[in-house]
Formats: sequence, structure tokens, C-alpha cells
Amino acid sequence: MPITMPPAPNKDDLAATWTFLQVGVEKIMTNLKDGVDMATYMGIYTAVHNFCTSQKAVASGGGIIGGNAHRGAHLLGEDLYKNLKEYLKGHLEDLHEKSKGHIDEALLTYYIREWDRYTTAAKYTNHLFRYLNRHWVKREIDEGKKDVFDVYTLHLVQWREVLFEKVNKNVMAAVLKMVEKQRNGETIEQSQIKSIVDSFVSLGLDETDSTKSTLDVYRFHFEKPFIDATTKYYENESNQFVAENSVIDYMKKAETRLEEEKNRVGLYLHQDIMNPLMKACLGVLVTGHSSLLRDEFQVLLDTDRQDDLARMYRLLARIIDGLEPLRTKFEAHVRKSGLAAVEKVAAEGDNMEPKTYVDALLEVHTQYQKLVNDAFTGESEFVRSLDNACKEFVNRNKVCKTGSSRSPELLAKYTDALLKKSAKSAEEADLEASLIQIMTVFKYIEDKDVFQKFYSRMLAKRLVHSSSASEDAETSMIGKLKEACGYEYTNKLQRMFQDIQISTDLNSQFKEYQARLLDEDGLKKAVDPSYQVLGTGFWPLSPPNTNFIPPQEIVDTYTRFQNFYFDKHSGRKLTWLWQLCKGEMKANYVKNAKIPYTFCVSTYQMAILLLFNDSDTVTYEDAQKGTALSAEWLDPSLGVFVKAKVLIPSPDNAKAEPGTSYTLNYNFKHKKVKVNLNIVVKSDAKQEVEETHKTIEEDRKLLMQSAIVRIMKSRKHMKHVVLVQETISQIKSRFTPKVQDIKKSIDQLIEKEYLERLENEELGYLA
Repeated sequence: MPITMPPAPNKDDLAATWTFLQVGVEKIMTNLKDGVDMATYMGIYTAVHNFCTSQKAVASGGGIIGGNAHRGAHLLGEDLYKNLKEYLKGHLEDLHEKSKGHIDEALLTYYIREWDRYTTAAKYTNHLFRYLNRHWVKREIDEGKKDVFDVYTLHLVQWREVLFEKVNKNVMAAVLKMVEKQRNGETIEQSQIKSIVDSFVSLGLDETDSTKSTLDVYRFHFEKPFIDATTKYYENESNQFVAENSVIDYMKKAETRLEEEKNRVGLYLHQDIMNPLMKACLGVLVTGHSSLLRDEFQVLLDTDRQDDLARMYRLLARIIDGLEPLRTKFEAHVRKSGLAAVEKVAAEGDNMEPKTYVDALLEVHTQYQKLVNDAFTGESEFVRSLDNACKEFVNRNKVCKTGSSRSPELLAKYTDALLKKSAKSAEEADLEASLIQIMTVFKYIEDKDVFQKFYSRMLAKRLVHSSSASEDAETSMIGKLKEACGYEYTNKLQRMFQDIQISTDLNSQFKEYQARLLDEDGLKKAVDPSYQVLGTGFWPLSPPNTNFIPPQEIVDTYTRFQNFYFDKHSGRKLTWLWQLCKGEMKANYVKNAKIPYTFCVSTYQMAILLLFNDSDTVTYEDAQKGTALSAEWLDPSLGVFVKAKVLIPSPDNAKAEPGTSYTLNYNFKHKKVKVNLNIVVKSDAKQEVEETHKTIEEDRKLLMQSAIVRIMKSRKHMKHVVLVQETISQIKSRFTPKVQDIKKSIDQLIEKEYLERLENEELGYLA
């Protein structure tokens, strides 16, 4: 039924003015859908303005209210405000009564409809009462009066105090029922819940400043019961699901539920609930069942279930300290896998190929590196666990039972095999990839000085014998070592390359020198030589440990080179490393050979074979006398000739010893024209390894002593224990020293009077 506006009131008559205004407010509050005509709207606005600016007001009995204009305006505004407040209270009490006839979704529909109608009306009413807001309300607020708000805020305050306080629990119960339905797979009207959330948020008013809002009402009346209900729901569901399903299925369920709750916030909840809601869900779904998940971790590792491991990681990463137990188990698992892989290949014993060993280490590392990257997103703590485990099984395994130096030795040998020319030499790109893998293992090696020593010796041989597969690969490897260990680690290696380059230039100059010195006939008869001049301080090479009489055929040539070199560099000394020299010889004596065989031999072997130019048969004693070689070098060389059937011993199968004679085999046959007889005998290789280890021990003693002196020189005096710790800290990048060895070094330095013992277990530096 349409509401008819009464006639415009006398501006001084409060009762008549309010009666007029109440009809207008009622129309806006209950029947706004029919609209408000401009005349009515302006009539209400004018009535409020006129009444508030009236000099006097007529009470219902006809007397004058107030004694002056200011006081009158004050009282008029207050009466108008109180009447509006009372009206709103009555209107909302009526809404509350009507709400009792609704439950669940019907209650939500009713609440939202009335809230929308009420807040829309409040905006209109606020505009109509704008004069009251600008003057009386503003003055009251400025004077610090409590419980006075602008007209729009008054509407919200009244809604909260009169209606909301009585219906919010029922409204919230209806909301929670709807959400539970959705969690159970039913479709719901999500917009209804969003409207409820917006309503609860709008009711958060700052009592101290009406222009500001808070989330207190929303948090207390919506967020708290919502999170409590969510916790209870997931406690029941998760306990039941775990009892009936596998852990893997539970993880999938938990992930799905967590994602649903996160999406729910974006769909119809307030963003403020995100953190507490997710915290509550994680507490129930993950923390509450974390021990169950962790117990399954080992099973997933054993069966290599990467997707499920990734799922477990994602879940446990979201709770405090959720991953720490997994990291510990992962580290132990990788270490165990590494040890098992090494044990498989260790069965070959000393005959084990370095490649087999390194491949076993790399296979384990590659497998678990991929797992860390894919399943654990490369998380730094899992990377650390992987590194710790790899360091353990690389340095302490069945192959390393005699000491941790075995791993760097085998790694250096594998590197040598890769970088050395062979029929199976890898392509440049493949070679680079292999070097990167070598550096992966190198990173875990504790005794990096052992690797350096073996690597430098093998590099020296590759350079001396020109047997490097690729100069770029050699440079790349040294660059990688430099990056990993610093300039000092690779300084000597780089100097070795420089010496080879200088030697190349030197050989060109020597050829020019020899061309000027000899006539054409002399040049034809001369040996075609190539010399390498290597700096004593940079090359890990030792002078020969045997006497040797060089064959006359090469004496003239190397004498010429010595003269040439000393002319260029006076005051230098050349030590000939005969054990590393080699050459090629034509075997013109072999019958039925269309093309004479070419023998690739060491200089020692060359000296032995040249003895047969004077006689078809040479006795052991003749060979000994003619070359002056010790049995240590003579016997293996003769053994190689016999095995290759270049020489025939007499008596048959006789050992290389006094009384044995050797005859040239004129019927020698070989499938290749170029025959390599310069073969390293295993006993020689073993001896070289032993010598390398001896030099490593000596170098370590010097390294420890120099570190101690360096520390004491800067500190002057230190506690014995502190000095030991500082020494370990300084040299652990090269190798891990034993405390006992450091103490021995300290004692030796005291004996040499570099240090002295002071009181209270202190040591002093003697300048």
C-alpha cells in the first residue's frame, strides 16, 4: 500500500516535523523499490534543514525550548537524532521478529535481502540528514561525545546492536551448513556466503573514530566459528580417511583439500582469513598426521616414487620443522646407496677400472640430484644432505678402506684416460660433459692434494708424449680446477703448458741453427729430434735412477742441442730425463716385409736394439754393459721384446738374467706396420703410484709446517689447541689433517727453533 506524505510541517514544531520525517524515512526504508519522487525527497531534506536552523522550537505544549539560538539548535539536533535512532531500533526489532520464521538457507536469504534494503536506505537517509551530519553530529564528535555517529554509521551501529547480536549465531550456523555441503560435493549458492561476509565486515566500526573500520566483528563472529568448524570437519574426515586408505591416497586427498580451502577464500571469503584458515587446515591435515607421512618416506625412497615424494615434500614443507626428519633419512639413504654401489664394483679389487668406479659414484649422485631437483625443488637443505652423504661415500667406502686417498687417485686416472688420445676418444662436447661430471665428484673429494699430485704427473706425461686428446679440453679442465680451488692449486699446471709452448718455439729455432751448422749430407744422416725443456720447479718429474750410455747415433744430436741451448741461456743446467725419451726405429732386417716395420720405443729400448746392428745375438751381460742400465730398467725392456717376439731368448722362455742370450727374430710379423713397444709394465706403474704417495706425505708435512709458521708469525703466541684448530681450518681445503700429524709438525718446528713453548700451554713465535 503506497505511503502518503503529510503536509509540510511548521519549521518550529518538533512533533509535526518528526511525524513528517518519519513517514518519509519509512517510505525509504520499506518501499524504496517504488521510488521517491523529487518533491517528497526535497520536502524531507528541506524539513531537516529548516528544523535544524529554526531560532526556536515549539514543543507539543506550545512553550519555547531553549533560551538562545545556539542552545536551541543544539537541542533540536539532539532530539532529531534520538527520534531517528528510536525509529531504527523499532524497525530492526520488527525485522528480528520476522527472522524467527526462517532457518538455514531461508534465513540467509532473508538476512541478505533485508541487509541490502537497509544499507541502501541508509545511504538515502544519510543524504537527507546531511545538514544534521554537517553541524550537530560534527560538533558532538569534535567535542569528544561517544555514541554519536553520522547518520549512515548510526544505521550500521543500530543494525549491529539491535538485530545482528540476536541473529548472528543462527546466520553463521546456516553459513557453516552450506560450506559443509560444498565440502561434501554439493553445489551451493556461493554469492549468499559472500554477501554475509561483506555484511559482517561492514559492521566492524572503530568506536574511537567513526571514519575508520575494523575487522573485529568479522573476525569474532565469522572467522573464529568458521575456522573452528573447519578444524572439526577435517579432524573427522582425515581420521576416517587414514583408517580406510593408504598414506599415498591420503596425501593426494590432503593436497586436494588444501587447494580447495585456498580457492574458497578467493571465491567468497575475506582475504584476511587466508593465513589462519590455512594454518588450521595444515595443523589438522599435515601436522596431525606428520608422523604417519614420515614413516612412509623411507618406503617411497626405496621404491623411487618421485611423484609421491614430491607430494610429501610439498605437504611437510608447509609446517614448522616438517622436513628436518626427512632430510636426515634422505642423507642416510643416499649414503647407504652410494656404499652399496661402490661395494658392487669393489669386487674387482686392484684391477678395477677407474671409469667403473667413477661411474658408480656418478650414477648414485645423478639419481639423487635429480630427485632433489624434481621432487624437493632443489631446496638448499636437501642439497646439503645430498652433499654430506656424497662426501661420506666418496671418501669412506670399501675401495677406500686403506685410506681416503684412493678416490682422488682413481678420479685422476679416469680423467687421464678421458684426456689421453685413444681409439675411443670422445667428441669435444661429450668430453666437456664428462669433465663437468668429474668436477662433480671432485667437489666431494676431501684429499684434493692427492688428486692434484696424480693429475699433475699424468698431465706431465700427456704433454711430454703429446698424447692429449684435445688441448681445449686440457685448458677447460685446468680452468675448472682453478675455479674450484684457486690460482695456487693450478699454478704449476699452467706453467707446464707454457713450457711446452716455449719448447715448440725452441725446436723451430734449433732446426734453423742445425741447418746452418750442417751440410746437406750431414742433415740427411742426422736424427730428426724434438726437445722439451721443462722447468724443474713446475714439473713433477724426477731425474733417472739408473746409469745410461746413450747410443752414439743420438749423442751427436743432443750434444748439438746442448750447445745451442747454452748459447741462448748461459748458467742454466740441463738434466736429461732419459726414462721419458722415446723415438722411432726402422726394422730393415725383417724378411718378407714389403714395408719395413717401424718400432716405437723408449730411448732405453732403442739403446738395446741398436746393439743388434753389430751382432745378431746379444747376451744379457752385453746388453748390461752396452747400455749401463740397471736390472730394474733393463729386464722389463727385454721382457717386452720377448713378449712381442722381436727377440728370441736362449734358452727358450729364459728369464732376463745373466746367462740368457737374445737373437733377432728375422721372421717377425705384426698386423700393423707401426708397432708400439714403449709399454708401461704394471710393476712400474705400481711403483710410480707408491712414489707419488710418498711425495704426497712429504708435501703434506711441509704444508702443515708452513701453515703453522704463517699463523704464528701473524699471532706471535697462541694456545696449543687454538693453533691446531686454526691449522686445520687453513688447510682443510687441500686435505683433512690428523691432529696427531699437526702436533708432530709443531714439535718439529720447536726443534728447528721456529717456535717455543710458553706457560699455560701456549706457544710463541721465534723470529
